[in-house]
Amino acid sequence: MPSRDSKSGPTAVGTAVLPEDRGARPPVLGFRDVSKLYLPGGSSVTALRRVSLDVRAGEFVALVGRSGSGKSTFLNLAGAVDTPSSGQVLLEGRSTEGLNDEELTFLRRERVGFVFQFFHLFPTLSALENVEIPLQLAGRRRTRRRAAEMLALVGIPDLADRLPHQLSGGQLQRVAIARALGSEPALVLADEPMGNLDTHTAEEVMALFRLINLQLGTTIVMATHSLESAAATDRILTLRDGELVSDVRAGAAGRAT
Repeated sequence: MPSRDSKSGPTAVGTAVLPEDRGARPPVLGFRDVSKLYLPGGSSVTALRRVSLDVRAGEFVALVGRSGSGKSTFLNLAGAVDTPSSGQVLLEGRSTEGLNDEELTFLRRERVGFVFQFFHLFPTLSALENVEIPLQLAGRRRTRRRAAEMLALVGIPDLADRLPHQLSGGQLQRVAIARALGSEPALVLADEPMGNLDTHTAEEVMALFRLINLQLGTTIVMATHSLESAAATDRILTLRDGELVSDVRAGAAGRAT
């Protein structure tokens, strides 16, 4: 099926958040001397080692590093999918330490949006229904209208009734992004979101992430192997063997300031 991604564009919403304004904003995500250890087969493996940082509201941050560097562990901790072995993870200033399963579920459902490499859409549900279902599970009202608004935001309002197998890779990822934004999360975590797309489509999806970040002020942390994608963010965090070895401003911020 030919991709229609290039014919569709996101709808501009809200006021742009300039990179220079973000330093004064409160942290959405904080790591305080965070380490994570696993015990596979009885042996200790340190996946993340004493990481400390803040990600402020409205920042677009790239997380880079080789496979096994700790990127997935970082995202799992940031999204309250896992808890640290030591140190503290703060979401909107609140530590995930000591929260019960219900409280952690609320954080993941209401305050964090997730976008994955392989989309994770329900194959028997339409694009609209895939965006709507987490809103229904959360007990939201007017879920159909909200889901339609999100599909319009990512530029595919006319594909609402399509099933996943009827969509191109780029369109699938747009549906996944719409789903992640449905609850108006404070933080969007994207794990290699362009890794399953061709170069042209990946560029379009990256442009969509940037527009959402600028227009809505959405805070995004994106794990990526693409140096081009990383350079288009505000800030690049580099992990190596579980340690944060570099934290630098990226090309997009440099061009905007």
